Amino acid sequence: MSTGDWVEADLDDLALSEDHDDSGPLPVVAIVGRPNVGKSTLVNRIIGRREAVVEDVPGVTRDRVTYEANWRGRRFTVVDTGGWDPDATGMGLRIAEQAQVAVELADVIVFVVDATVGATDADEIVGSVLRQAGKPVILAANKVDNQQLELEAAGLWSLGLGEPYPVSALHGRSSGDLLDVVLDALPETPRETFATERGPARVALLGKPNVGKSSLLNKLAGEERVLVDPIAGTTRDPVDELIELGGRTWRFVDTAGIRRRDRELQGADFYAAMRTRSALDRSEVAVVLIDASEPLTEQDLRIIGLVIESGRAMVVAFNKWDLVDEDRRYYLEKEIDRQLVRTPWALRVNISARTGRHVDRLVPALEKALESWSTRVPTARLNAFLTELVQQTPPPVRGGKQPKILFATQASVEPPKFVLFTSGWLEETYRRFVERRIREEFGFAGSPIEVTMKIREKRKGGASSSSQQRK
Repeated sequence: MSTGDWVEADLDDLALSEDHDDSGPLPVVAIVGRPNVGKSTLVNRIIGRREAVVEDVPGVTRDRVTYEANWRGRRFTVVDTGGWDPDATGMGLRIAEQAQVAVELADVIVFVVDATVGATDADEIVGSVLRQAGKPVILAANKVDNQQLELEAAGLWSLGLGEPYPVSALHGRSSGDLLDVVLDALPETPRETFATERGPARVALLGKPNVGKSSLLNKLAGEERVLVDPIAGTTRDPVDELIELGGRTWRFVDTAGIRRRDRELQGADFYAAMRTRSALDRSEVAVVLIDASEPLTEQDLRIIGLVIESGRAMVVAFNKWDLVDEDRRYYLEKEIDRQLVRTPWALRVNISARTGRHVDRLVPALEKALESWSTRVPTARLNAFLTELVQQTPPPVRGGKQPKILFATQASVEPPKFVLFTSGWLEETYRRFVERRIREEFGFAGSPIEVTMKIREKRKGGASSSSQQRK
């Protein structure tokens, strides 16, 4: 039986990307309004999926969060904002400031008002600000679930923003009519296209709460793109930001901090953790931020484990390096040697998001990790290397028999996966030895790799079959 008869072909060489290359930026629709009027629910209705975190308490959305949407084949960007309360102080004031920034950047503003409550004093103040913005403003009377409420929504003419459009974001009632009005107000939008070329590489910023993810994104963006606060858990929605660094465009995604026990999370924190995992799954590379000034924790190790499990390329950024003295550096190295012994391949950078120290080293590390993640080793070169390796260090004898590596191939990339076709079982320690030597020979710095077996079994009559055993 020839080797080619039982080596499975890789079918994952081609993939479509969700990102598109356009000649210009997409027009922007900002969704604004006071807290708890249903802005995030309306955003989910517009984009057609549950992305924005929704909970029946005010203040769930804190940053301005962007999503790509399309309606009637025309594409645009939707910006979900935190509750705009003119009388807010502290965190609420900073959330309101982010909403104002969204208004300044938008082409069209959708002002969401709770029709069941009517126009409040806060709505009046926000409405007066929007009238002076010089932008098209569409008044969405939300939570209109029946015809009786449609009559009450007519009272919102008093805001002086034109016709109120009744809609139920929760149930989808009249949401299409609202989007028709939005499209009419927007400048010409690009048509929806399907491209095979990828857009900017997605980089997920991960870490436990208050480790500096939002500070790093703001430093990379050169502006206060997301809220930064000493209180842990400020970020809840993943925040995408296109940033040009090192001569190329990257899509950085700031995520909510991953806490120790998911089963203890409730409400918005639970859904924020789900969004964080979804953001990781959609990314090509993850930057795991660790507070270098404190000892490594179980949370840090679990987050690194999540990235490995997801199969994404990884860069470990030890943040707050400006707070690390000589003694702490000594103990940190000991902790890394002891607790990260299974991930020596992860690229490491020491940075300070607050001061910007060595942040410029992040891009070369990301580029190297992505290059490793997509590297393919020619089959002939891989087999020549393994033949020499097995001659020098043969697999341990099992059950009185010497297993052999008959053939090997790299089944896929992103992440790289190798299949060893063998005559018998290879011990886990030997498979780890093969993985380590593959890394030494071919690189793969910053990328996980997977080595699996496909054991050829003898049948009665001398025929051969194979069964796969995963690492």
